[in-house]
Amino acid sequence: MLTIDDIARLFAERGHEQYSGEPVTQLEHALQTALQAEAEGADDALVTASLLHDLGHLLHDLGDTPSLRGVDDVHQYRALPFLRGVFEDRVLDGIKLHVDAKRYLCAIDSGYYAALSDDSKRSLALQGGVFADGQAAVFIAQAGAADAVRLRRWDDMAKVAGLATPSLEHFLMRASRVVQADAAPRATGG
Repeated sequence: MLTIDDIARLFAERGHEQYSGEPVTQLEHALQTALQAEAEGADDALVTASLLHDLGHLLHDLGDTPSLRGVDDVHQYRALPFLRGVFEDRVLDGIKLHVDAKRYLCAIDSGYYAALSDDSKRSLALQGGVFADGQAAVFIAQAGAADAVRLRRWDDMAKVAGLATPSLEHFLMRASRVVQADAAPRATGG
């Protein structure tokens, strides 16, 4: 189980790494996604999911841009065992479902695919491709899917080189407010 301090340390140790095929670092992408959520008035759980949605990339090292080598890093699942029991399900659902939200948006929005970055297009193919109509309907009907779609759109906008954002500490303070009560002493390092 990761504490808030562990998450801060992980970003300090690996956040400087390039975000696969994009002009931002892992930390910049996380902060920009959380900023987009905050700017749209999202609550603490959804802002936290936005901040941590790609934490799985930092928990293993597959080198730069694994999609170029045909590797799906399944990052949307990688962080869940470390965050389960720390954060409420709404945080975990946003993280878990943000990849399928891309597959869904490609199915329902005719212009969405064209607007994806090259790396997002490559990873989409590795992640199962565009949902068929039936798959899209099943996806959007599940709990947390609507929030994951919002997160996905913020994720897509969070690739701007040099964009000013609040600090990691700002967003970790919001995250500390959605730590599950029984996990609070462990999750905050206390």
